[in-house]
Amino acid sequence: MTNGKFVISLDFELMWGVRDKKDKTNYGEHIKGVHNVIPRLLVIFNKYKIKATFSTVGLLFFESKKELLSNLPDLKPQYNDPNLSPYNGYFDILENDYKMDIYHFAPNLIKEIQKYPEQEIGTHTFSHYYCLEPGQTIDTFKADIETAISVARKNNIQLTSLVFPRNQFNDDYLKICIELGIFCYRGNEHSWLYKAKNGNDESAIRRAFRLIDAYINISGHHCYSDDFLKIKMPINIPSSRFLRPFSRKLKFLDGFRLQRIKSGMTYAAKNNLTYHLWWHPHNFGLNQDENFLFLEKILTHYQFLNITYNFQSHTMSSLANIIKNEK
Repeated sequence: MTNGKFVISLDFELMWGVRDKKDKTNYGEHIKGVHNVIPRLLVIFNKYKIKATFSTVGLLFFESKKELLSNLPDLKPQYNDPNLSPYNGYFDILENDYKMDIYHFAPNLIKEIQKYPEQEIGTHTFSHYYCLEPGQTIDTFKADIETAISVARKNNIQLTSLVFPRNQFNDDYLKICIELGIFCYRGNEHSWLYKAKNGNDESAIRRAFRLIDAYINISGHHCYSDDFLKIKMPINIPSSRFLRPFSRKLKFLDGFRLQRIKSGMTYAAKNNLTYHLWWHPHNFGLNQDENFLFLEKILTHYQFLNITYNFQSHTMSSLANIIKNEK
């Protein structure tokens, strides 16, 4: 490929991704907002001809609590920290179906994404599985992914891409991905700031430096050549930048935040590299107009780079398919 590539992936998880840290009382509005955010994303992506990967937690597919409870994996992770597992009584709080419980079910949103065939539905594991947390094993990971694949298949979706929850990338588990037909994943940026760690090993210093890095380039652009992407299977399409949500406290720095992303995209376009932007739909759950205005500025810049440098939008799997077929 003689052009740069622009990849967007979205970690679509609702409460399943934050349930060990937050609840409906303190984060419910962010989650409710996703039911407006997804349709708006699909419209704006269509407007700018963006192909994106919606990496979706498998538990979101179900229409009812009864259906969910009938489709759980036989092998479940036994985390040392039981709060990390949804299998330890959390299902008790669920309402009966997706119309009553918009925090944990989203079959309607998944069907909406399916109306746009240029968009990809990938997996964010079945249960928002933590691959670096003590207590879980490669066997329970395999059971989780097998269940995600089975549930997606019932909805006419073939899963071929994976985003590791909390970016807890585990190299030992990649052979399972290949075995199960997952041929690409989102790895982490190549910097000590972004090296995969479990929750206990994460530090305030790293979080602080990552915040600074969102506004000022202290770790690089994190763009990737085709030669790097084709090193091994499954194909690693690492993150370039997390799109932080709008913050009223930090609004005065938004010009820096935008320039940080645009400069990375430009570098990728000029040098025939891949730039991978990601976020969660619930990051846009509040301050939706401000977040979408910011996103539109990014996509307008993509449009300019597309015209000027033939910068091309890809889903994770569409890019991986091209890389696989390169001589």
